[in-house]
Amino acid sequence: MRDENIMGLQETYQSMGISPEVLSYGENILEGLKERFEEIDHIAEYNQLKIIRAMQEAKVSEACLSGTTGYGYNDLGRDTLEEVYARIFGTEDALVRPQITCGTHALALALMSNLRPGDELLSPVGKPYDTLEEVIGIRPSRGSLAEYGITYRQVDLLPDGGFDYEKIKHAIHERTKMVTIQRSKGYQTRPTLSVRAIGELIAFIKGIRPDIICMVDNCYGEFVEKEEPSQAGADMVVGSLIKNPGGGLAPTGGYIAGRRECIENAACRLTSPGLAKEVGASLGMMHSFYQGLFLAPTVTACALKGAIFAANIYERLGFAVIPDGQQQRHDIIQAVTFGTPEGVIAFCKGIQAAAPVDSFVTPEPWDMPGYDSPVIMAAGAFVSGSSIELSADGPIRPPYAVYFQGGLTWAHAKFGILKSLQQLIEEEVVPRRKIILPKEVEKF
Repeated sequence: MRDENIMGLQETYQSMGISPEVLSYGENILEGLKERFEEIDHIAEYNQLKIIRAMQEAKVSEACLSGTTGYGYNDLGRDTLEEVYARIFGTEDALVRPQITCGTHALALALMSNLRPGDELLSPVGKPYDTLEEVIGIRPSRGSLAEYGITYRQVDLLPDGGFDYEKIKHAIHERTKMVTIQRSKGYQTRPTLSVRAIGELIAFIKGIRPDIICMVDNCYGEFVEKEEPSQAGADMVVGSLIKNPGGGLAPTGGYIAGRRECIENAACRLTSPGLAKEVGASLGMMHSFYQGLFLAPTVTACALKGAIFAANIYERLGFAVIPDGQQQRHDIIQAVTFGTPEGVIAFCKGIQAAAPVDSFVTPEPWDMPGYDSPVIMAAGAFVSGSSIELSADGPIRPPYAVYFQGGLTWAHAKFGILKSLQQLIEEEVVPRRKIILPKEVEKF
């Protein structure tokens, strides 16, 4: 029976465009990943229990799953969900709203509500993600922090990805009000920061000036580890609900969790002074927000397995990958550097072809709002733009790296990665001979 199941699976893969040699190459790599996958499952189980406990302690009820309209006064589901987030992240308060449209909006909200004219924002981890450049004013944009007299300074990471503590110390002065720490790599080929490393950086900064607000861009990092940056000293952690914490079900939304004063400031900016968290209808989204959060550890684990599989697939083919196939994971993003635009585009075509939605569409680079170079994005998703679903994207600029993430199920993540490799072989970016295992040479 087992042999029949394997044969049936092989035939199904072949009928969906995966050649026997690509499948064999992938299966051979998976043999060495069983221990890693068990570790991921352990972390997912821990975080699952953490979420269940938070929901039980906050007394989540069936009534919480209903929505409100209009002003949204006395929205039980919304208020309870924010309590659940605060418990999970170990913070005093949280703001979790469908009115926060995306991760960039959540970050802009946290920055603009807690900085004032004359303040300075410091990034001790180098260049921020592309879409934040216009928020800050690195690239001029209407309504940026720079237009409100808020200055910006950054300290680049050391060549090995470590913090340049000496330069950070000298960059902090009397006008430094907030530090922004981007956990994930963005469109850079640098290491993702672990919760432990973030905690050490925050402790260093607080040792110089305890009053500096430390904000962490937590996008793509939620539930990858057992702790979150807020449990390592961050005053605010910020993210998107169409990434890890939405579990693939949240149709929109973002969150900010942190110190009560910081959250109150953000709420006043999101709605208006005097109204703050008291208004904002949940519009029937609470069921998706709660259930998505409940599923988030399992979904994140599936995405992590996909990232590790991709790292090992492409590392063995000789491409530079960050993180490498053996390193500990601190987010769900896998960077693969192809060195050519053709490699990035072919990879994205493969991911798109593996999608359940819009699989027949061919992604092409285009000038997306908020980016300074053409970007290609592959994401045939149930929620538009959701990067916890199987997706890949990258700017068409040197070093021509693609950023792969997501996968609501491990089976889909696996199929997507095999499909990307198949596409690269068909477009002759990867020579077919490179994936043929020694025992198969005679057959081909």
